[in-house]
Amino acid sequence: MRFLSFHVNSFSYTVTKKGRSKILEELTEKNKTAKVENALVLFIASEKADEVDENIFSKFLSEIEKIVMQLKVNTFVLIPFAHLFGELSALDFAFDALKKIEDLLASKGYEVFRMPFGWFSEFTMHAKGHPLSRIARIIK
Repeated sequence: MRFLSFHVNSFSYTVTKKGRSKILEELTEKNKTAKVENALVLFIASEKADEVDENIFSKFLSEIEKIVMQLKVNTFVLIPFAHLFGELSALDFAFDALKKIEDLLASKGYEVFRMPFGWFSEFTMHAKGHPLSRIARIIK
């Protein structure tokens, strides 16, 4: 699994149109648009090896909690992002992985927004400018 994170002052998105994905998540009032402040925005790509790694989610959560300890954030935006290279997982695994990450973070008391899978969105991001405001990780 790979992610690229941005610590942001603000982030907003609005779904614009259907993507080309075979999986198209249903749009709801909650997921078609959102605006948050002081959040960690995570662009996440699931990889083929994640499908057989039974510890991938605990490793992911451990890495995120290290970042949270330093940044003191409690709001997340999760974005499916297949553009981080690597060998991508199957679409159904990637979709389920994002939902599992959302549930894991929510169970820890974080506020979580997840952009809908399979849709194009426009977004505005005002990133902070400190040494930990942009982080990339490969979780193995």
